[in-house]
Amino acid sequence: MKTRVAVLYGGRSGEHEISLRSARTVIGALDPERYEVVEIFISKEGKWSPRHIVPEPGANADIDVVFPVLHGTFGEDGTVQGLLELADLPYVGPGVLASSLSMDKDAMKRICRERNLPVVDHLTLTRECLDWRIAAARFGYPMFVKPANLGSSVGISKVHNDDELRRALETAAAYDRKIVVERAIQGREFECAVLGNEAPEASLPCEIFPSREFYDYEDKYILDKARTQIPADLTADQTEELRRLAVESYKAVGCEGMARVDFLLEASTGLLYINEINTIPGFTSISMYPRMWDHSGLPLPRLVDRLIQLALERHKARQATRFSL
Repeated sequence: MKTRVAVLYGGRSGEHEISLRSARTVIGALDPERYEVVEIFISKEGKWSPRHIVPEPGANADIDVVFPVLHGTFGEDGTVQGLLELADLPYVGPGVLASSLSMDKDAMKRICRERNLPVVDHLTLTRECLDWRIAAARFGYPMFVKPANLGSSVGISKVHNDDELRRALETAAAYDRKIVVERAIQGREFECAVLGNEAPEASLPCEIFPSREFYDYEDKYILDKARTQIPADLTADQTEELRRLAVESYKAVGCEGMARVDFLLEASTGLLYINEINTIPGFTSISMYPRMWDHSGLPLPRLVDRLIQLALERHKARQATRFSL
């Protein structure tokens, strides 16, 4: 009997179009001999088509497992994961807490710092108190300004003076009420894919070579000029340390299933910094998560098989938990 996989995609976030492309890749990788695909599309306005998932155990009998391919707000931040928990459905990727912690750049950095994991020095402002002078006094230029809860570099700016900082804060505040400002690291950018539940493993890392000043949305998805290298040109010790940090940060926020961890390597100090944790990484034709696993010996069809298996295993283990007296 085929496993019925509901692929949930689209969504209300600024990453809607990326989700559509990722979903096509995931659906194309599911073996039709083994899987029956149930497509569930969410419009930019939040309308579900052709059906909703009912938040009631046993009410979605035609779904065996859900594969959320929703990037950003209302998909990667724990909200959809909470719905799927209420529905008692197995689903691919981290749970509610890990999703919300990883999505919030400020919370993620705080958790990693508590575990003595290296993160870039930052401060957090709110939409209600966008005093640019606080950030200007804290860091020297250049610095980065980011919405705390968004991905794919949407709303992110690299600023070099007071005027740019004021404009960047307004841009970021349009996407989130919480804004992260951090000092800019001059150096190299890396990514590492992590896979697993209780015993997560890290892939070979890749290096990103942006065609612009930093790896922004246009560089990722429009210009097609950024370069990547897998495996990254690092020493054996650097590679081992990057992979270790990827797994440790994954465990620190409680991830299960999958995540992509992004890093910065500072040129002046040689120090590695954890930059972000992406709990539903891209699955487009250029996305690095599946490409890193492919170079690590796990091609895309086997990767989606493994992700579904991990989702079913976690759900089965969760059935042993008592929720009432």
